Amino acid sequence: MRVSTRLSDSIHILAFLQIFHGKLPLTSENIAGSVRTSPVVIRRLMSALRKGGLIETVPGSADPRLARPASEISLYDIYLAVEGSDRHLFTIDEKTAPECIVGGNIQATLAEYYHQAEVAAQAKLATVTLQDVLDSILVRQAQKEAARRKDENK
Repeated sequence: MRVSTRLSDSIHILAFLQIFHGKLPLTSENIAGSVRTSPVVIRRLMSALRKGGLIETVPGSADPRLARPASEISLYDIYLAVEGSDRHLFTIDEKTAPECIVGGNIQATLAEYYHQAEVAAQAKLATVTLQDVLDSILVRQAQKEAARRKDENK
């Protein structure tokens, strides 16, 4: 089973747009190089982000931008834009043996636990903003640069 990376790739795209805005052409090729995927995947995700009201683009221009401040975009907003509100984080195997004590009861049992986990995950994603992610990226980069300078001075 393959786990979707659409959410993390979309957060990556939005962070890239914000950090590199005005510094380099924001083409799907440049963004794809950072995400290490194809430009086609980037264009599809950016289309979903645009339809979700998170970015603004101008056809023929490599200048996409956030549609609102990063502090007003939650990770849950991004999730809804790229995954949709009807997608579940967890799926239950419906092909079990109903005559078995486990197979006959596992779906209903897991459904409640999975629902609780999804509600908790949605609540957490709603409290974390794109600005929080950007701040963390920039702090981590500053720490890496400081460590590199320290190693060079040894």
